[in-house]
Amino acid sequence: MDVIFGNLDLWSQAIGNTLLVFLVGGLIALVLGVVVGAMRVAPVPIARGVGTVYVNLVRNTPLTLVFFFFVFGYPQLGLPELSNTVLGILAIGVYTATYVAEVLRAGISTVPVGQAEAARAIGLPFGKVMTLVVLPQAFRSVVPPMMSVFIALLKNTTVAAGFSVAELAALRATINDAPDRPGNPMEVLLWVAVVFVVLVLLMSAVQRHLENRWRIAR
Repeated sequence: MDVIFGNLDLWSQAIGNTLLVFLVGGLIALVLGVVVGAMRVAPVPIARGVGTVYVNLVRNTPLTLVFFFFVFGYPQLGLPELSNTVLGILAIGVYTATYVAEVLRAGISTVPVGQAEAARAIGLPFGKVMTLVVLPQAFRSVVPPMMSVFIALLKNTTVAAGFSVAELAALRATINDAPDRPGNPMEVLLWVAVVFVVLVLLMSAVQRHLENRWRIAR
């Protein structure tokens, strides 16, 4: 246990940064994914085209390259300077949004067409049809695959370690480079794996809670 209690400051920072990247990146992915998912089923051809191009382009690009574009490409644009942590959050949010959009699009297809047509018949515009009628039902039907996307996002935060973000995957190198710190790389990696398993189990519990709650709501 020395690897834990002898490095509590490093563990706190690493877990905090991992949760920061996960939570803020997940929020960006959810909001952007809902917008793109709605664009993918919009009646406007331009909106559908933009959504399709975005999903196909970003989703088929390796996450590491997306990080490269943000961390190394952004500073070349002459825009206000951002930290690698912020750029990493943006990269993982923009990347994961494509998966959120596709899961949500699949959920939208499970909503009976007649409900959207009835909503349009009483004069609701497309935006309100989506937010009031379609999306609430779509979210209920995609809880398991949506949680799988966010579990993948949590594990993808380890990519940020390669871009100077002090999160859990970078902890091994940090401790290994400090001779006065207790623990060897293998011990650190094992404990990092344990932390991720605990976090995934917590997310699985949230998934079961949402499934049970929304199953009753139906």
